[in-house]
Amino acid sequence: MALPIVHSVRRALPNVQIAYTFFSPSAEPLAKQMGADFSDYLPFDSAGAARVAIDALDPTALVFAKGDVWPALVREALSQGVRLALVSASIPASSLRKSTVGAMLTRDAYRSLDVIGAASTDDATRIVEAGARADRVRVTGDTRYDQAWERAQTEPRNADIVAALRSSRPTLVAGSTWRSDERQLFPAWRALRAEVPDARLIIAPHELAQAHIAAIEHWAKHHSLSTSPLSSSTPSSDVVIVDRLGVLADLYALATVAYVGGGFHDAGLHSLVEPAVFRVPVIVGPRHADSRDATLMLATGGAVTVDDAQQLSRTLIRLFTSEQERADRADAIGAVVAAELGAVDRTFEIVRELLRAV
Repeated sequence: MALPIVHSVRRALPNVQIAYTFFSPSAEPLAKQMGADFSDYLPFDSAGAARVAIDALDPTALVFAKGDVWPALVREALSQGVRLALVSASIPASSLRKSTVGAMLTRDAYRSLDVIGAASTDDATRIVEAGARADRVRVTGDTRYDQAWERAQTEPRNADIVAALRSSRPTLVAGSTWRSDERQLFPAWRALRAEVPDARLIIAPHELAQAHIAAIEHWAKHHSLSTSPLSSSTPSSDVVIVDRLGVLADLYALATVAYVGGGFHDAGLHSLVEPAVFRVPVIVGPRHADSRDATLMLATGGAVTVDDAQQLSRTLIRLFTSEQERADRADAIGAVVAAELGAVDRTFEIVRELLRAV
């Protein structure tokens, strides 16, 4: 969400210095692509650490993304006159921020923000319920759609990998799968192969632990499926195991159909936006209520939800054998993407306003 905003600021306001901070290790590879003047881990949200961070960075404006508002950091920034914003703001309906404990932790932080760009009207309502001032909230959209769309229209960062795997074989790209996903996916895949023998599976497990990868290899070998890691795969491989980070978004360009992992797991769905920008029909598991993207795409028919392996196998067979259904669902998911574009420009105006206000 931050990447397209940083790039917009860099293009339009080249003299502005940009610091990008993150907390999750999964964001570290992205920091190298950000183009910020400074990037590093944000320390734990304590009063002392927040004071050190704000003193060191001396920011004009501090912009959070999605919902990660840090109360101690907000208090310290506020005390030093730093302008505050939250962009692509989204709070799931089941969010703990609406509980008593969650509200105690974040209500004052939300109320202190100068401006909030919400991903949707529903998110705007929930953000106000979480403590934000209604007159400071506007609906600007979700910048991930612009970022993913732009990436899909340009030469892939992993162009050599995509080119090596390009094939006329019907292909399922299964992204960020947990073992709970695979317990449903693998028997369904065998049923599909009985109907579509040349179907190919490209699978990117959520966990790249060797034990997880080995389990996928064992399953494939047991069912006489040729398998290979991404680094040595060819179009002839029945199962391609993505054993590195940072390539999944480009691999969706090869998909006939996409399965997005997390719908059979408590951690939540992975991104549906990445396959959607390629107009690829998407399948998800039953736990999707907190995903705004899934809600939008299911409502239009661009995505399909399944409850178990039997439903998944029927859905896969139908999508792989019906060109008309795939085309209809591609149009539907493309319409969602088209409706969501433009958030980066609207969000950039928030940043520009903050910088002008000082």
